[in-house]
Amino acid sequence: MNNESRIPAVVSFAAMAVLLLVTELGAVLLASPMASAGYAAFEDPESLTNPIYFIGVLILFTLLLLVLIRYRFSKIFSLIVWISIAIAYGYVFYGILGFFSGDVLILCVITLVLTAVSVYALIRYPEWWVIDILGVLMAAGIASIFGISLEPVPVILLLTLLSVYDAVSVYKTRHMITLADTVLSSRLPIMVMVPKRKDFSYVREGSPGIAKEGSIPEQEEKRRDRGAFFIGLGDLIMPSILVVSADTFLFPEGSGLLTIPCITTIIGSLAGLILLFFIIGKGQAHAGLPPLNGGAIIGCIIGILITAGM
Repeated sequence: MNNESRIPAVVSFAAMAVLLLVTELGAVLLASPMASAGYAAFEDPESLTNPIYFIGVLILFTLLLLVLIRYRFSKIFSLIVWISIAIAYGYVFYGILGFFSGDVLILCVITLVLTAVSVYALIRYPEWWVIDILGVLMAAGIASIFGISLEPVPVILLLTLLSVYDAVSVYKTRHMITLADTVLSSRLPIMVMVPKRKDFSYVREGSPGIAKEGSIPEQEEKRRDRGAFFIGLGDLIMPSILVVSADTFLFPEGSGLLTIPCITTIIGSLAGLILLFFIIGKGQAHAGLPPLNGGAIIGCIIGILITAGM
């Protein structure tokens, strides 16, 4: 890599932190429109069985994708992901627009247009900044829906279980690495990225899948050679769910836009991201959810203690 075109790592890391922060604040802002739209992922926000259902659906969906990868049904794999992306944008746009208009026909038409334009942009011009903007919008919308549907205790249980699952799938079974590399090689926009150098173009360069190429050290070296830092949308969504839940359910009276637990949860997630930076900066494949979720959980608990002691 040309040293003159290299972007200082601290700048790239700061940009990734901004993406996480914008996702979390965006999710808080979208919570009201999503609630007005009647979105509720679960009927009982207090139930501790909700995270179990969430994990179960996630595992089944992941198994389906892995089977498709294993038997080289790449077109079906991509089709399923693209359909999921389109549905997600449909929910997000409908929820946002519904906050301003009650005409169902108009809402449906505009939602379809915006969804089609977004998917078209991602397919025809998947440059890194296009993927980042639309990815943060999707992540914020999804996080807001689950954040208003789950109280903090179930969310903390969910984030804990997901952290364990992420660690096992990255360090033990390594199937999450296989899935991530397949997503990158297929250029599916379910991640955000920050360039490592000024002339980086995802359209021109892309990021080839490397899960089955060479030994693990060789794979890590190839990851270091990639032109950008990548982080999955799930790593933005999960801590953001707790941010929204803390703002929605914890001490909301008279707190203004953000409750203290919400603010400390944001700070905790950013601290977790800093920890993650030290690891991914070395080019290693690392489970992102343990530090991100762990930091968010610790921050939330600190915020609850601070507020309770006032």
